[in-house]
Amino acid sequence: MAKEKGRKLIAQNKKARHDYHIIDTYEAGLVLTGTEVKSLRQGRASLVDGFVQFTDHEAWLHNVHVPEYSQGTWTNHSARRKRKLLLHREEIDKLEAKAQETGHTIVPLSLYFKDGRAKIEIALAKGKKEYDKRQTLREKQDRREAERAMAAVRRRQRA
Repeated sequence: MAKEKGRKLIAQNKKARHDYHIIDTYEAGLVLTGTEVKSLRQGRASLVDGFVQFTDHEAWLHNVHVPEYSQGTWTNHSARRKRKLLLHREEIDKLEAKAQETGHTIVPLSLYFKDGRAKIEIALAKGKKEYDKRQTLREKQDRREAERAMAAVRRRQRA
């Protein structure tokens, strides 16, 4: 049996990029049970309310919803249990120090399989104010309108 290669996306947290300024991103492994892995392989998970907290110099992922495995028995996992993140000691120390600063938090951005192993992309982030969110949305709309106008000009030139 050939081992799977590449990156297979399971879940993304698009709301995080809207609500936070992303400062730095990290890739972390996850400590999972068998039924969690099977549930993730079915492509089911939600990162919306997720966050990372530090306890005894270890990183823990909270509030990430991995639904129970449908064929699971009494060994099934609870959907919102806290999961340990696997990071290098220097990364944990750096993130823990930065997370202590006012306004900073660590949020999950995406959950995926990389070469058959479950990984999560986490980000050190700073909360956006309401006017920042509006400005970001306005810039996105302006960029989209400019691209549409350029595409229309190109179509007229070809015709």
